[in-house]
Amino acid sequence: MEATGTDEVEKIKSKFMSAWHNMKYSWVLKTKTYFSRNSPVFLLGKCYHFKTEEPGELPADGSNFDKLSTEVSGSVEEFRRDFISRIWLTYREEFPQLQGSALTTDCGWGCTLRTGQMLLAQGLMLHFLGRAWVWPEALDMDSSDSESWTSSTVRKLTASFEASLTAERDPAILPRPRRGPARRDWDVTESRNEAYHRKIISWFGDCPPAAFGLHQLIEHGKKSGKVAGDWYGPAVVAHILRKAVEEARDPELQGVTVYVAQDCTVYSSDVIDRQRCSGGSGKGTKAVIVLVPVRLGGERTNTDYLEFVKGILSLEYCVGIIGGKPKQSYYFAGFQDDSLIYMDPHYCQSFVDVSIKDFPLESFHCPSPKKMSFKKMDPSCTIGFYCRTVQDFEKASEEITRMLNSSSKEKYPLFTFVKGHSRDYDFASSPLHEENNLFSEDEKKRLKRFSAEEFVLL
Repeated sequence: MEATGTDEVEKIKSKFMSAWHNMKYSWVLKTKTYFSRNSPVFLLGKCYHFKTEEPGELPADGSNFDKLSTEVSGSVEEFRRDFISRIWLTYREEFPQLQGSALTTDCGWGCTLRTGQMLLAQGLMLHFLGRAWVWPEALDMDSSDSESWTSSTVRKLTASFEASLTAERDPAILPRPRRGPARRDWDVTESRNEAYHRKIISWFGDCPPAAFGLHQLIEHGKKSGKVAGDWYGPAVVAHILRKAVEEARDPELQGVTVYVAQDCTVYSSDVIDRQRCSGGSGKGTKAVIVLVPVRLGGERTNTDYLEFVKGILSLEYCVGIIGGKPKQSYYFAGFQDDSLIYMDPHYCQSFVDVSIKDFPLESFHCPSPKKMSFKKMDPSCTIGFYCRTVQDFEKASEEITRMLNSSSKEKYPLFTFVKGHSRDYDFASSPLHEENNLFSEDEKKRLKRFSAEEFVLL
């Protein structure tokens, strides 16, 4: 009877905290974000310049970001469509109880897990859909019947974004093909893409079976001593994501792997081994998402690293940064001038059952980009990039190495690419062969040090 009473107290406490957090985290989308028409905006490797009528105009500051980005566009509408198409994962409430606890919400503690989910989701979108894909309904969210997204709310958010620009401009929307073979081919492609769009979101559902949902991530975290309700730093989340991808059983996910850098070092042969572990070179290779936990300074972020962070977010294979500011985790996806563009997980939404056919998609897409000064960024973060092939990884490592060597005034780069295996440098054996533990003993020591340095999340 005593245990039952304790359980009831925990449930009541959980419901009270859920109500408080729902009120506390319901305002995140109601602040206005201002964008300038006079500076380019970068979003995960794409460049948008709202000022120019000429799509090919480059930034006027003489920077070399045009060489790194995949597209320069002059359309505000195209930027909005691109941003809204990214998958947004936030606090949720009233989802199935987390095993070993009375919690049915991650409000107040799960923000770094959410930003990690967003980074992984972007990697999977690149893998299955490509960077050019955008959600056809991205600009139609005002017609949603979802209780989380009323038409008036979205219209106000859209109007706020457009009004924040210093001049008006008529949006140019490409017409859909209307008839004939081209229309049929377009329909087949869109149907296939939408199926993957839904499937990717379903992998992040807040239910125990979802491969990358909160329930599974919490279970992986337990092997490193974490439990539901604890705070998670960017480095710990990187390793949890690696383990989650390793243990995913969906056949569609067998072509993707995750590598986490050791002590700010990417061992190229370890990465390539992961890509080729499915059997030989060529057709048997896997795509890889490389995660690099780093610190951008000591107690505060060193502004000397600003140009490097900009460079990373300008790369076509960038999948974003798990970071934030002290006490809050954000998913950084772009920048304008010296401000970072991010998606904020600190917004409490209701549970969505992703197992239902045609579950509502609107709450998984954010209509309102946020900006934050780079100076406010917490130094602890995890950088991510995606490489479809071994050749892509080799190209990416060369490009990022050049950027590391040229963009920072620091004597030593943030991280390095080293040829060979980690074992060649007397490190522990590759995590590829770990079976029983989430982390090797060496990894646990490194993570303990990282955890002591990382910020506590509210």
